Amino acid sequence: QLVESGGGLVQAGGSLKLSCLVSGRPLWSRPMAMGWFRQAPGKEREIVAGIRRRSGDSDYADSVKGRFTISKDFAKNAVYLQMNNLKPEDTAVYSCSADDLQERVSPLSPYWGQGTQVTVSS
Repeated sequence: QLVESGGGLVQAGGSLKLSCLVSGRPLWSRPMAMGWFRQAPGKEREIVAGIRRRSGDSDYADSVKGRFTISKDFAKNAVYLQMNNLKPEDTAVYSCSADDLQERVSPLSPYWGQGTQVTVSS
């Protein structure tokens, strides 16, 4: 089970840190791809950032490179998304995803959180 938190309303240029708490399986017990997606009203879901399952390397959408950082904390069994220099176009519902078979998360990944709203005002 994945549970997100940390969303909210922030002014442009501000920061937020999203958390995804993983329950039911320690992250260290079996490699899993983890990632964050977002979906804005009227738009398709898009991947924002991901951690690859075996290599642990991180990938970012071009639109967030240099502003967002994804990280994983084995001790807390959680994945985070630090978002800096937020822009109004970052406004969306952000969802955490996990995949224990594929190297990267995708819209077809089996595990999803409920999502958390991020709203950036101009």
